[in-house]
Amino acid sequence: MATAVPAERDAVAEAVHGLPGVEVIAAGVGPARAAATTATALAGAPYGLVISTGIAGGFAPHAPVGSLVVADEITAADLGAETPDGFLPVTELGFGTVSHRPPEALVREVATATGARPGAVLTVSTVTGTAVRAAWLRERHPTALAEAMEGFGVAEAAAAHGVPVLEIRAVSNPVGPRDRAAWRIGDALAALTDAFGKLAPVLESWNPHDHQ
Repeated sequence: MATAVPAERDAVAEAVHGLPGVEVIAAGVGPARAAATTATALAGAPYGLVISTGIAGGFAPHAPVGSLVVADEITAADLGAETPDGFLPVTELGFGTVSHRPPEALVREVATATGARPGAVLTVSTVTGTAVRAAWLRERHPTALAEAMEGFGVAEAAAAHGVPVLEIRAVSNPVGPRDRAAWRIGDALAALTDAFGKLAPVLESWNPHDHQ
């Protein structure tokens, strides 16, 4: 499992302690660092599943603070180019990819086990800080529930190694105008620990060959 920072790593590690074959690493902040760290880990040992996890901003009212989100789509929201007609994703420029889809059956199992809501989780290089940008993101990605900074990088590394990927996030703050006083990071980390405690049986039984 790849988290951005040590606090997130510790929250997850507490819940999955003792599960055989599970490794939790702090991959770093941002998609590039997360991709590099994940790729290095995957090159060193065989894994059957990669999970990008941690806290995130949630799109109100769909993903309120304290709630859990599991990605049915991991999308790079700002990978592309500005044009006179607006933003174009890199795929519309004729190359690359902007989205990865985790295994549908596994997403359903995670949602059932943890109560997480399935939806798109956006990866951004710059955290949203205005209502205008939040509205723009939701307009472009109507199924988006949350934004974070690492999922797409982790997914790119997993795809390069042929390993399935998940993204699970606990919402610590609303996407929009920055108000650090309203953030609930401690509550989100506690929700993450609780979620992975419930997720342990799903991880123990996971077999990628049975979930194509």
